[in-house]
Amino acid sequence: MKKSSKLSDSVHVLVLIQLDPFHNLTSARLAKSIKTNPSFIRQIMSKLKQAGIIESVAGHPQPRLTAEPKNISLLDVYHAVEGNEPVLHLDTDINPECGPGINIQLSLKDYYQDIQKNIEQQMEKITLQDVIDNYENRLENPQSDYLELIADN
Repeated sequence: MKKSSKLSDSVHVLVLIQLDPFHNLTSARLAKSIKTNPSFIRQIMSKLKQAGIIESVAGHPQPRLTAEPKNISLLDVYHAVEGNEPVLHLDTDINPECGPGINIQLSLKDYYQDIQKNIEQQMEKITLQDVIDNYENRLENPQSDYLELIADN
């Protein structure tokens, strides 16, 4: 199963919007930074706009945040791009005649709900400003490189 990177990519876009390092934030430019296609960026930006996190005008590569970064939580961004999708998913494609299989999934369900609640509580505490501050700290004090990033995934 492919992992969703919508939250990570959305935060990437939002940080670039706030810092505007390129002075030309077209979907093509943002896509180049994330190493994806402009259509995917437009989908993300559309969801962020629908959620009221950004505002933009078609044909103008100058999107803006609608609130200060300290007032935008990771949970806000997550809900904007993932909706109410849980982070963990049960396997619902199991043999309905297999009692153990069904009961294992139902047993996991309670734990997954608790994990989801905890994740959302933590995400609510982390703001876009926290991410920006951490980013700027890493620029001043390089601690890792790209190879470390991909090794963790």
